[in-house]
Amino acid sequence: MTGVTASPVRFRVSPNFGERRGGLRPQLIVLHYTGMESGAAAENWLCDPRSQVSSHYLVHEDGTIVQLVDEEMRAWHAGAGQWRGITDVNSASVGIEIVNPGHFLGYPDFPAPQIGAVAALCRQIAARWRIRPQDILAHSDTAPGRKTDPGEKFPWAALHAAGVGHYVPPLPPDPSPADPPARELREVQAMLARYGYGIEADGVCDAHTRSVIAAFQRHFRPARVDGIADRSTVRTLRALLAALG
Repeated sequence: MTGVTASPVRFRVSPNFGERRGGLRPQLIVLHYTGMESGAAAENWLCDPRSQVSSHYLVHEDGTIVQLVDEEMRAWHAGAGQWRGITDVNSASVGIEIVNPGHFLGYPDFPAPQIGAVAALCRQIAARWRIRPQDILAHSDTAPGRKTDPGEKFPWAALHAAGVGHYVPPLPPDPSPADPPARELREVQAMLARYGYGIEADGVCDAHTRSVIAAFQRHFRPARVDGIADRSTVRTLRALLAALG
């Protein structure tokens, strides 16, 4: 089984997988939270053929890693979405479920042992498949408006400090947030698209644009997630793009 070699690790085969389609190989790592009451319930659900969902890995609160699907195969974790024009995210990604009950069940902080294990796992996967730091993503990045996980409490800064992902320190939220005019909004949309989000630069502040801005904030400027392209959000986005070189 192609995958992680670090410990502690368990292997449990999920039946919910298939072949990667269209010749795609892993180019992305997508991080999720489980959104269930317990890790045991989440693990069982990901291995239940009735669920029709899975991930390559599950990381428990104590840092235990469970591999469920071989990285060579297509796990069913991302659903509808896109990144960098890739619309079959499942075929182009490795999915990691992180045990956390999520927004509707209290949404506690992610424990340090769990985050350490996620960071180590991401480093291994990224090295194995030559995945770029900016392509280590939240589920909400690939499915704005439909998904919010792993959410604004997920410590992306800690992962970056451990050598995982792309990150710059966000600017504090504006005290009086306001959307830019249409011409400037078009530029913001173009920058979001350049970074990888699925959005058109049409200058229209519609529900999808709000959702994409909120997804960006949830990952990169989590102090306030409101979908408003205020100066803090835009300057953080510019800094991220500049850091790409």
